[in-house]
Amino acid sequence: MPFTLFLQATPAAPAGPGIAPFLFQIGAIFAIFYFLMIRPQQKQRKAHEAAILAMKKGDQVVTAGGLVGEVVHIAAPGEKGPSLTDHITIKCGESRLVVVRSRIASVGGSEAVA
Repeated sequence: MPFTLFLQATPAAPAGPGIAPFLFQIGAIFAIFYFLMIRPQQKQRKAHEAAILAMKKGDQVVTAGGLVGEVVHIAAPGEKGPSLTDHITIKCGESRLVVVRSRIASVGGSEAVA
């Protein structure tokens, strides 16, 4: 009998916080990641794509392999077929190289020093 009185006398467990604070924390973490990591990376990628598309003869470029050269020729669409539209020719030292446009790491103007 004394044990049953003890069970009846224990207070009910307090209700814990709801799911709303947890969802708020998850949302805040996602917002921090978006504004500190994802958004700046997207802006940088768009600026890089715009620089590659605006490339012209005489610009200094650096390839993904580290070659530095000057743009000599850019294949125009339909000039030699659709497969060459993404190819450019650069002069690196005394040689000329054909490079895929997507492998250009950075583009400088014609006044950039190699």
